[in-house]
Amino acid sequence: MGKQRSIQQEKARKTIMSVVLAIICVIYMLPILTIFTNTFKNASAVKSDIFALPNSETFVGFDNYVAGMTAGSFPFWKAVIFNVIITVLSAALILLFCSMAAWYVARVNSFFCKIFYYLCVFSMVVPFQMVQFTLSKTADTLKLNTPWTIPVIYLGFGAGLAIFMFVGFAKSIPIEIEEAASIDGCGPVRTYFLVVLPMLKPTLISVGILEIMWVWNDYLLPSLVLDLAKYRNIPMHIQLTNTGSYGQMNLGAMMAMIFLSIVPIIIFYLICQKYIIKGVAAGAVKG
Repeated sequence: MGKQRSIQQEKARKTIMSVVLAIICVIYMLPILTIFTNTFKNASAVKSDIFALPNSETFVGFDNYVAGMTAGSFPFWKAVIFNVIITVLSAALILLFCSMAAWYVARVNSFFCKIFYYLCVFSMVVPFQMVQFTLSKTADTLKLNTPWTIPVIYLGFGAGLAIFMFVGFAKSIPIEIEEAASIDGCGPVRTYFLVVLPMLKPTLISVGILEIMWVWNDYLLPSLVLDLAKYRNIPMHIQLTNTGSYGQMNLGAMMAMIFLSIVPIIIFYLICQKYIIKGVAAGAVKG
């Protein structure tokens, strides 16, 4: 009887937890569903009642998607290409250089490495607004105001979190493996690429996912650095092409473009979310 009662209590607890988590999931999904439903409503209906469902009077089909992708003189497809270039290059630079730096910090226990590590961790709590104006001027001076050079800036801002996670995981790698590679004739570069880098795969994937999500959705940094007439990423395109005279906005077209921009990154996150959990847990083994 006692065992049967405990089984029933466990089933009841799991049922309650499932219901609670389902409610939380619905709450988190509501903003996305709201954006999706508003993509099929005309601009006045979006402005008057954003939570109402489309009806026979407000339904416009796919007109908002067409209007959003064809509005303005800057093509939407070009904004997508620039967004992909910036995201891929930024993530690649962050993963390569930060993993190298973190491995060095984890293995060389010097005063300089400790100061460098703590400065990287401290950079995560520095508000971007404190440096944005100086950064904009510096980017113009150093010609970092193109989609091919702005990843250097993202490398600087993304290094804090990346090095923090990489150092935690690198400390958990047995140093005997690297010593064996050294005995076999591998130098530091070959040891890193042939031995260390493959073992960093869980953290590489999780850091890459987090950085890609951040860079893909970023609006403030590209708007400060890039030449708006030549280069735009997707958030900039949504803001600039759907804003008319006197600050009026085509809210229906804006909702459609917002939905198109978030769908790829949501799918990407849902596919890779298990790697984020694994990577964060692996990086927390040793600090």
